[in-house]
Amino acid sequence: MTPRSTGTGLICAVLIFALGYPLISDTDPVAQSLLKALQPPSQDALLGYDHLGRSMAARLAAALRLSLGIAFVTLITTALIGVVLGAIASWRGDWLDRGLVLLADSVVALPALLIVLMAGLILPNQPLAFWAGLSATLWVEIFRLTRATIRAHIAAPAVQAAELLGFGPFYIFRTHLWPELAPILRATFALTFATVVMGIAALGFVSVGVRAPTPELGMMMVELLPYWREAPWALLQPVAATLVTLLALTLIAGDTRT
Repeated sequence: MTPRSTGTGLICAVLIFALGYPLISDTDPVAQSLLKALQPPSQDALLGYDHLGRSMAARLAAALRLSLGIAFVTLITTALIGVVLGAIASWRGDWLDRGLVLLADSVVALPALLIVLMAGLILPNQPLAFWAGLSATLWVEIFRLTRATIRAHIAAPAVQAAELLGFGPFYIFRTHLWPELAPILRATFALTFATVVMGIAALGFVSVGVRAPTPELGMMMVELLPYWREAPWALLQPVAATLVTLLALTLIAGDTRT
């Protein structure tokens, strides 16, 4: 079994749990019952209950859906921005290339956390703020890879011949440049996805992420940390879910790089 197949299997298992749990249970992830507080896993509740008597399985599935959903939308946005701007910069060159490179360098100079926090102040919805803030910072690496790869292949005989024959930029990009670019970007896409998941969890862990009672992996760790002696199994669940997700994406990215 290759690392990529192992990572794919792990991320499929995470997705099946996150998306499939609501299909087999209608438990509200924010419903409280103090009589069930810190009850361990049992036949009726496979993952037990947290300190407020909320179902750990329902909250964990909801937290994974939130993190993976934001990561997926952010990845689509950053890929679109990075590839389009990278292609334009390498194709047009001159002042447009210098301007886009300057913009990318300016974004890198700003702390990503600051941009996310600024987006949180402007936008009323926290998931929307995460998407906007992370998209505004994570497109830079994709832009640089796209720009460097296309610049290296734009002078190839096949590309020059296509231009002389009158084919448009979109056809040339899709036919001659994208096949060279796609294998390089696959690993970056996986790492960008992992970065977003980790970033959301880290912001939740320092209490600047999603607001309670919405389930989120980092915030669940913070909430359960005071009860680690009484219920270590509860604290380990969001930690394990985060680690398994990141491990899966890292295995996929690492195997793609090789």
